[in-house]
Amino acid sequence: MNIILLGPPGAGKGTQAAKLVEDRNMIQLSTGDMLREARSSGTEMGKVVAEVMDRGGLVTDEIVIGLIREKLQGDKKGGFIFDGFPRTLPQADALAELLEEQGETLAAVVEMQVDDETLVKRIVNRAAEAVAAGKEARADDNEESVRFRLTEYYKKTAPLIGYYYAKGLSTTVDGLNDIDTVSADIAKVLDA
Repeated sequence: MNIILLGPPGAGKGTQAAKLVEDRNMIQLSTGDMLREARSSGTEMGKVVAEVMDRGGLVTDEIVIGLIREKLQGDKKGGFIFDGFPRTLPQADALAELLEEQGETLAAVVEMQVDDETLVKRIVNRAAEAVAAGKEARADDNEESVRFRLTEYYKKTAPLIGYYYAKGLSTTVDGLNDIDTVSADIAKVLDA
């Protein structure tokens, strides 16, 4: 079973993906993790990624699709969770083509809906709690950065909600519920 987790930054996608990995033996495909892994892998694709990142460039959709293709050709376990990809409509089209090429399908797209003001408070509080615990907070976990990231999400990624809704794949869960309730809501979607 292959799924996409959609939602703004801080909605809890990474937390829920980790639970799905544990509970359903799925494989989380986080774009950021894949790029870091590729960079240090020494493979041909890894050398391309390292070269682009070293010069401060943005990794192209083609490179990300190439990394995903490599993962899809490996052990599939309980299926894949796409986390952080796709972020744009062209990426969604590219993913659809790749899945078809690999004989795979997309079972569900779960949108984790959250209220912006609550989300901003959640992320800023998370940063404050990290600092209070003697840990380093993410540099972009401040109100100004969070609002900018939300704006970017709504401009680029939010159109995917309609794209997948039109395909009959999109379901919404309340991302502001506690972690276990959100997990149970996602499980209902996947078991349907």
